[in-house]
Amino acid sequence: MLGNNRAYIQLARYIVSLSWIYHGFFPKLYHVAPLEKLMTGSTGFSAEVSDLITRSAGVGEIIFGLLLIIFYKNKLLVWLNVFALCGLLGAVVALQPQLLIEAFNPVTTNLPLIALSFIWLKEIKQLNNRYL
Repeated sequence: MLGNNRAYIQLARYIVSLSWIYHGFFPKLYHVAPLEKLMTGSTGFSAEVSDLITRSAGVGEIIFGLLLIIFYKNKLLVWLNVFALCGLLGAVVALQPQLLIEAFNPVTTNLPLIALSFIWLKEIKQLNNRYL
């Protein structure tokens, strides 16, 4: 059922990609969220540098989300997504572990996106095997 694979890939593609775009735009560019300031501020940079880092990260996340939408069949890019989500979760553990028990924390956002990415990878593999 090729159609089913495409539906799963498209579902994963848009959920993961739009999550990157949303988290890049709203809490980092549109309005720098206090938790974003806390995270970058805990690295020891000045407020101005922290703001620049946060906004740059937002632009990077938006670009990455767009790349995931465009190149959604690229397994390497999806794997990069998994590693980035793990890295971001690790950064919270290292810098601000108390955030892990807050509502809508990185555990409840990153782990489901990672799981969805593994489903995405499985579907890409099945889709590619059909063309052999």
